Amino acid sequence: MAIPQLSAEERQAALEKAKAARIKRAQVRDDLKSGKLSLEDVLGMKDDPIVGRMKVSTLIETLPGYGKAKAEKIMGELKIAESRRLKGLGERQEAALLERLR
Repeated sequence: MAIPQLSAEERQAALEKAKAARIKRAQVRDDLKSGKLSLEDVLGMKDDPIVGRMKVSTLIETLPGYGKAKAEKIMGELKIAESRRLKGLGERQEAALLERLR
């Protein structure tokens, strides 16, 4: 499979789009950490094309009192794959996550 060649303008546009996505995800994490957003609020945003690409493990790690080790433990207990992103959570996984993290 050939790698597409981007013009300088296309490359710049792609970089700007990626930067905007990183900034938005960082803002969501900051708002969750500060209490402006609840876990339910963020999960309700999972259909957003940018927020939906956030890893579930990153979301858990963002919660006050949680870190990488706790996130890994919870993900294992709930049988959520390490690579799972918010948009890929099923109804039961989302309900189990909310129940576990309340």
